[in-house]
Amino acid sequence: MLFMDLVNYNTAIVIPAYRVERNIESVLRGLPNFIRHIIVVDDASPDSSSEIVLRAAQTDGRIMLLRHEKNQGVGGAMLTGFRKALELGAQVIVKLDGDGQMDPAHIPALVTPLIAGRADYVKGNRFRDFHSLQQMPLVRRVGNLGLSFLTKAATGYWNIFDPTNGFFAVRAEVLAQLPFDEIDRRYYFETSMLSHLYLLDAYVMDVPIPARYRDEVSSMSIQRVLFEFPLKLTRTLIRRIILRYFIFDFSMMSIYLLVGIPLLIFGLVFGIIKWIQYYEMGIPAPTGTVILPTLSVILAIQILLSAIEIDINAAPRSPVTNPL
Repeated sequence: MLFMDLVNYNTAIVIPAYRVERNIESVLRGLPNFIRHIIVVDDASPDSSSEIVLRAAQTDGRIMLLRHEKNQGVGGAMLTGFRKALELGAQVIVKLDGDGQMDPAHIPALVTPLIAGRADYVKGNRFRDFHSLQQMPLVRRVGNLGLSFLTKAATGYWNIFDPTNGFFAVRAEVLAQLPFDEIDRRYYFETSMLSHLYLLDAYVMDVPIPARYRDEVSSMSIQRVLFEFPLKLTRTLIRRIILRYFIFDFSMMSIYLLVGIPLLIFGLVFGIIKWIQYYEMGIPAPTGTVILPTLSVILAIQILLSAIEIDINAAPRSPVTNPL
């Protein structure tokens, strides 16, 4: 789609701003001309980010500043911006961070599939560009790969490779259907949003977009990734499975889970108890006592692998919205 065609659509950008005084001005200057609304949400930032945005707004009428009296996190800032974008009648809404990591030149690559009706939600994929991947710090690279796999399992979007990437665009019709009150306000925002999109059967597309790593310092703590995220991902997975396969539908996947999980628990618990029991008695366990939990675990694993295959194939594969 040509740049001139993009001008015909109402596209809004939401920028969460917290401690971005060093980069926000250059970010605003680099935004494409086809963007109609630039919504910057100052999330109670203690620096001069707001003053810089207000100065930029004097020369660019597209820029508007929204302020939070108390810090609500990146998710809280984005939800405030989303509401404003929907009020303005935006057809496509883009998330762009204010720290300069995301190159605005790639915004057309995010927006075009949405306008053409090929996707409901488009995310950048940092792992398709090898040169850019080499620039990513090793700790981030390893952490993102592991977190991406867990996020895919939790949200059901097995077809996307970089689900934790915060550079994305979404169709307004889909965004308006999301329960804003249930979306996480902090760093779990993107994953929380994906989990709700899955329940709407929204199709998510990956597009290769390299990240820019310069001198910015990530505010993501190792403690949060190691302890907070696994708990939230587990809760997201359980919620998705219950809603998708037991509330909204009941299929072979449901039967596999009802049989496979109890069978696995029985095999593990029974086997461990008997192993301890016979170990303390100092005698070998009878053949039948060994075979029963072993067969239970093997059979359970086979059943659950079949369930995983069904879940992978159940990921949304076509958009629920039409071309604009």
